[in-house]
Amino acid sequence: MSANPELEGISKPRPALWKRLLPWVITIVCFGYLYSRLSAVTEPGQSVPAYLAGIFASVDWVHWLALMVPYSFLYLLIDTLVLWRVVNWFNARVPYMGLLPVRASAYIISIVNEQVGKGAIAVYLNRRDGVPGWQIGSSMIFIMFCEFYYLLFWALEGVTLRWRELPSIFHAIPWITVGALIFFAAFLYYFRSPRFASSKLRERQLFLSFRKAPIWYYLVIIVIRSPALVAAAWVYSEVAKLFGVPLSFVDILGFLPVIFFGTLVPGPFRAVAVAMWPTLLPDYAGEMTVFGLVQHNSFLLFNAAIGLLFLRRASRELFETPAPQST
Repeated sequence: MSANPELEGISKPRPALWKRLLPWVITIVCFGYLYSRLSAVTEPGQSVPAYLAGIFASVDWVHWLALMVPYSFLYLLIDTLVLWRVVNWFNARVPYMGLLPVRASAYIISIVNEQVGKGAIAVYLNRRDGVPGWQIGSSMIFIMFCEFYYLLFWALEGVTLRWRELPSIFHAIPWITVGALIFFAAFLYYFRSPRFASSKLRERQLFLSFRKAPIWYYLVIIVIRSPALVAAAWVYSEVAKLFGVPLSFVDILGFLPVIFFGTLVPGPFRAVAVAMWPTLLPDYAGEMTVFGLVQHNSFLLFNAAIGLLFLRRASRELFETPAPQST
């Protein structure tokens, strides 16, 4: 039995060559920058890999696991809450525990591409609950739209808190915020005002969530997701101490949102975020390079490992439960 026919025959065009190469070029540039920066602080005769290995060996990894594993589970619970809220607003009444396995399992795919992971959630909900595919896609786009503003507003908080310590390039974030708010006002007016009710673009199912969503829906998603960033700031401040870097919760609360905003730049291994840590804290270039590599990449691996715990249940519900017939 096939899934909803709206999902059939939809093939995503292969990205242009430059789009596929750009993330790798950015990554190479970032790691080349890191290597040159680390070369300047290593002892004479010491290689950069040996320097980093010494820092790596000095960390209490048992303590590190005790911090990171609970945080990864907390992030899953909050991420699922966001998904549950949006799906129940726009698509179908689905219980929270009914979404937890698929949200967790999608982290496995998200190691390669976060948006592909969201696509897997859309296929799952279409197959299990019979929700039209384009409408689920609309909910996923709504979540991504809110994620951008969530990251932007927290980055604005970070740059305000640490204005003097941050490189001048980040002083553009307030102006980006102003532009984003103007765009949001026009965007909301277009999708909610009767003036554009006859617009064919607005009536497409892919934009269903934006037609339905009042402004407070966007605010609710930002509020629901925000505890994850506050928790991350506390965890990262504690982990930084394990790497020998004395950063307080307030210090991290200033730097971390700006760095998370930097993860919007494409690139494997979270290269941009990793390169930002030693840039912001040059006195601890080696420690923060290892810190960035470990934190941003292990988080993805922990999420995927948690996903494996739920994969069997998600697969059973996807492939063994008959798909509801849409009317």
